[in-house]
Amino acid sequence: MLARATPSLSEQDLIYMPASVQLELFRARQLSPVEVLEAQIARHEAVNSKVNCTTYTFFEKARKEAKVSEARWMRGTARPLEGITCALKDEHHEAGMKVTLGSIMEKDNVKDYSDELTVKLKATGCVTHMQTTVPEFYLHGLTFTRLWGVTRNPWNLKYGVGGSSGGSGAALSGGMTTIATGFDMGGSVRIPSAFNGLYGFKPPFGRISTELPLSVFSGTGPMARSFADMAMMQNALSGQTPHAPATLPRIDMPLDYPGLKGLRIAYSPGLGYVKVGSETRKHLDAAAQVLRELGAEVTEIKLDMGTTPDEASAMFAKMVLSGPMGGWLESNYMDRLDDMTPYAAWFISKLKSGEYRGPQAFEFESYMKELYARIADQLWNNGYDATISATLNTPHVPADHDHSLLDFELEGQKMPQLFIGSLTLPWNILNWHPVAVVPTGLTSQNMPIGM
Repeated sequence: MLARATPSLSEQDLIYMPASVQLELFRARQLSPVEVLEAQIARHEAVNSKVNCTTYTFFEKARKEAKVSEARWMRGTARPLEGITCALKDEHHEAGMKVTLGSIMEKDNVKDYSDELTVKLKATGCVTHMQTTVPEFYLHGLTFTRLWGVTRNPWNLKYGVGGSSGGSGAALSGGMTTIATGFDMGGSVRIPSAFNGLYGFKPPFGRISTELPLSVFSGTGPMARSFADMAMMQNALSGQTPHAPATLPRIDMPLDYPGLKGLRIAYSPGLGYVKVGSETRKHLDAAAQVLRELGAEVTEIKLDMGTTPDEASAMFAKMVLSGPMGGWLESNYMDRLDDMTPYAAWFISKLKSGEYRGPQAFEFESYMKELYARIADQLWNNGYDATISATLNTPHVPADHDHSLLDFELEGQKMPQLFIGSLTLPWNILNWHPVAVVPTGLTSQNMPIGM
């Protein structure tokens, strides 16, 4: 047992305590990883029946790991994230875990090895205690499936948690874990981070290894409740791995930064091409003003994307379906459309046309280069150091909204079919750009806003 020298902490203190604070208390022998884990297990047992954000839990295994971590702190042999709980998205795994991809067809898919990302996390001392829900085949900006049901937002159960790392987002905002893994191929880290009031990071291509054959537009990223935790997790995951050919050398993300004086920031709430809700805009304006007060030069601009959200989504589909992911989906699941959640069947059925081949991949590459040049000339080549925008048009999206079946209106205006990803997707098309999500406040319906 660790010797206590601080007042007793409540369960609320323990379940939401940042990893950075936990590590300080572990080091001082004023808190044990076992205590944090038990509080988060109790929280899961209390609220997950309503939130529904986990596929499998590994609590007995995690209890053993937490005791090992406690002993390491006592001996002075603690690793960088020793004893910190980490939820794994239903994609990342240790040997013996199932990875269902949110699909009935993969409900018995047991992995006989640990993926390289999870190996890295375990090497830093993380305690992996649960696996979190995803939309089927990661193909939606919300999280509900025939296999696992609907995952709901702990801030307001009426609304969604985002996707595809939606269960990770809900587990974090619900106090069931300290950090969590995500994977972003169209906004799948940033969207759930915004829905759940979290910090999330989409690293540039190659900074973190990825197992799925999804080309340059996708990558694993950290999700956390504080910037420091997000940065520490990114640093733990960053860098080359033994069996990943397309990874770059590790670069550590700093935990402290100099002032913002002189930093030039372009502010484009809807990236100049899609509507942003009035409450979202209100919070973004306030956040932009805070940055000005901190010394940054923030200029609102009307970015000219030269495209529309529907065109961007169509081009993205051409790239996905004419590349490795399309081949994977076609070869494994094309004859099982009736077993899928409707949005997954809608997307995969596009392959029936036979049109998604080399010409479509070439068309996407041309589109990508034109989009990059247009954005670079307006931003980076025009003296701006960074840009800020909304992450979501609105967080007020029902938890089970299916874009393949229903339209969506925002303040009287019909939105693009794939509106949930309209503000994140461009940065996957241009995946060499790092993007972070920061929470900026709560709406009148107690839902977070992300920037």
